Amino acid sequence: MVLKIYNTLTRAKDEFQPLESGKVKMYVCGPTVYDYIHIGNARPMVFFDVVRRYLESINYEVNYVVNFTDVDDKLIKKAAQMELSVPEVADMFIQKFYEDTEGLGIRRATLNPRVTENIDEIIAFIEGLFEKDFAYERGGDVYFRTTQFIEYGKLSHQNLDELQFGIRVEVDDRKENPQDFVLWKAAKPDEISWDSPWGQGRPGWHIECSAMVRKYLGDTIDIHGGGQDLQFPHHECEIAQSECLTGHPMANYWMHNGYINIDNEKMSKSLGNGVNVHQLLQTISPQTLRYFMLSVHYRNPLNFSEETIEQANNGLARIENCLANIKHRLSTAAEGEVAEEILHAVAEVQRQFELKMNDDFNTPDAITAVFELVSAANPYLQQAEVTRSSLQLLLERFETMDKVLGILAQPAEQLLDQEIEQLIIDRTEARKSKNWARADEIRDLLTEKGITLEDTAQGIRWRRK
Repeated sequence: MVLKIYNTLTRAKDEFQPLESGKVKMYVCGPTVYDYIHIGNARPMVFFDVVRRYLESINYEVNYVVNFTDVDDKLIKKAAQMELSVPEVADMFIQKFYEDTEGLGIRRATLNPRVTENIDEIIAFIEGLFEKDFAYERGGDVYFRTTQFIEYGKLSHQNLDELQFGIRVEVDDRKENPQDFVLWKAAKPDEISWDSPWGQGRPGWHIECSAMVRKYLGDTIDIHGGGQDLQFPHHECEIAQSECLTGHPMANYWMHNGYINIDNEKMSKSLGNGVNVHQLLQTISPQTLRYFMLSVHYRNPLNFSEETIEQANNGLARIENCLANIKHRLSTAAEGEVAEEILHAVAEVQRQFELKMNDDFNTPDAITAVFELVSAANPYLQQAEVTRSSLQLLLERFETMDKVLGILAQPAEQLLDQEIEQLIIDRTEARKSKNWARADEIRDLLTEKGITLEDTAQGIRWRRK
């Protein structure tokens, strides 16, 4: 089977051909960390987590980068309201992001770079655009010359004269052209800022991702993803500045998930109908929320309501009941070969699951394949005699599909050695950056799992109690 991905750039399902055999370079735009993530932020995090899981399940090594925007007008405003510094606010909500996403079963990215860790690279990127005459300075602000990039607009497939510009593209009569966008903002009094060739300031929004993509993944990557709202202006501007600097395509496949509506109304600040994930997880199980997000094709709108959550809860319960029945029958199952009907059902479900996931990561139809297995298992479980090998094959198939979808609750397991090593590295980094809360959290987790840390001349050593 061939994996096909709907590519926003081509408006077609393109056969996936990675830049390097067996490896995938993937970047997804992360949150601006000034508050808890809302359900709209969570949708791409859940979906692209599944994309990563599926790619790994078909033997790709995935280098998956999700950034944090940790300096921004919203952060500056929030810091003033909370009487904290911008880095303190960012640290707080990055920690909340990890708590909420891990609660949803989302595995941490290979790397989560922060904008403030990459200021030098951003400045160097802008200097490169100056050298090629794609940038100009006005009163300490630096802008990108969109007229110099003849393909500007190719991602959104709109005529430039008809484009509606996004929130962060400010109207400024100092611009040579109305659609020119800011690369560097001159600092306002008492704002967080950095030295640059153009004076004190901070990066514009779009340049941040371009610089981090190039630094951590290279001039061209395989997959760039994010919400539909980022298609223009953010991703369009990323393409323009990256391709003007490097002369290479920024990404071969552009993927965008659809909006989330709340009770059939678009989620928006003006309507005040946003729902944050932290609150939802107080009353809705993370498995139900994840199931809900995967029950509709990622490119389609998703409606959040009591009814759709109840439907997700019921669907998940049907799968979990089947699994519980299989495990219950294992204790009394007879020895013997796999039943012919189970062998056939498992093979067909596997074929359907892979077929649907290879068709642009069609998770709702992949979940339908899971239900096909439920439908095959339930009548078999009603038989007077079942074989252990049949039940184990059913469980293995459910587990294999769930490694991709991540919709079933996982039993508490002992930490693997490599997980412990990574946690120790994370704790060391947290202490270096004076993130004491994160360091303490990791220490408590290790203690809870029976891991003792010891300081030695050769560094930190660990052992199980």
